[in-house]
Amino acid sequence: MPETLTIDKARTAIIIMDYQNDIVGSVPAEQQGPLLQRARLLLDRARQAGLAVIYVVVRFREGYPEVSPRNKVFGSISQAGRLREGTPGAEIHPEVAPRAGEAVVTKRRVGAFSTTDLAAVLRTRDIHTLVLLGIATSGCVLSTVRWAADEDYKLVVISDACADRDEEVHRVLMQKVFPRQATVVTVQEFLSSL
Repeated sequence: MPETLTIDKARTAIIIMDYQNDIVGSVPAEQQGPLLQRARLLLDRARQAGLAVIYVVVRFREGYPEVSPRNKVFGSISQAGRLREGTPGAEIHPEVAPRAGEAVVTKRRVGAFSTTDLAAVLRTRDIHTLVLLGIATSGCVLSTVRWAADEDYKLVVISDACADRDEEVHRVLMQKVFPRQATVVTVQEFLSSL
């Protein structure tokens, strides 16, 4: 591990993003099981250590009023009828489901802060450090790292609990881009810091 990671448990939150059935289903089949197992291990151990766990999901209302035809990503989602509120595909995968009392923040865009009350949830809990995991690395994780860094959060990105359709993009972000603004570690490296 390139730098020593110290965690203030009272001021740290795990932010698990877009681990929804439709989105997990976009990960290659052979990678889904191991990805979900690593995420679940991280969540279980973080809860045992007393860290806050916050879920962020992307969901759209009936008729997709939030989706512009100019938006390439969300336009294809709306045409396919995916990630609509109340549908099975928009639900959090049962392997990593929230527990009672854990916040679920709904977004209408890519990043966890855009169109959400995530900042308010973090502020009321006096959270200063965000531990990020999500699908996709080049989507929600990248957007959230950039926004959170601008807001002066201390950031940790869990490299092997994030996934992207493009393995090379994932690698470049984890090895070259994110380290400029975040500490990038594996699940095991993070757990050893608890």
